[in-house]
Amino acid sequence: MFVHTLGKTAELRLLEQRHAEELFALTEQSRAHLRRWLPESDVPGSLGDCRTVIKAGLEQFANNLGILAGIWCDGRLAGVIGLGKIEWENRSSNIGYWLGESFQGKGLAVEACRALINYAFQDLKLKRLEVRCATDNPKSCAIPRRLGFRKEGVLLQSQALDDRYLDIEVYGLLAEEWGTGQVKPST
Repeated sequence: MFVHTLGKTAELRLLEQRHAEELFALTEQSRAHLRRWLPESDVPGSLGDCRTVIKAGLEQFANNLGILAGIWCDGRLAGVIGLGKIEWENRSSNIGYWLGESFQGKGLAVEACRALINYAFQDLKLKRLEVRCATDNPKSCAIPRRLGFRKEGVLLQSQALDDRYLDIEVYGLLAEEWGTGQVKPST
């Protein structure tokens, strides 16, 4: 089972079907915020959608192709983090994350990413991780920079979102750079 402690009151755990209602409630509370950055198809619109997302995440984990975990704080679901489809031939993956609005600004996303990075590089022996964030989402872009990811570029108008297109910043981190101080946080 995948469980990682993030300090005294927080942890990462795989999302399971029993968490579907809590995931849907958190999504509903944060829907307006999430829709500023994520396409509608990435924001579960119903309890059934949450169950489908969790089922896919569990299958991905069982097949060693990724992880979908909840970020828990004080026993409550605070957000979601995951490793996208692991490309074993390249030993690479990407990290995606979001927090409910009431859980932001507490360092949870940074600590959750740090735990997932450690897991990816130490346990899975991946070579490379990537994070992609909307350029005009400074809170999200600050997370990979704090963790020593290198900004590799900007993909102009690469994510359709309703009636607009978002520019996406791409950040990368190599296993041999993690924890060595080789990569300095970027600006």
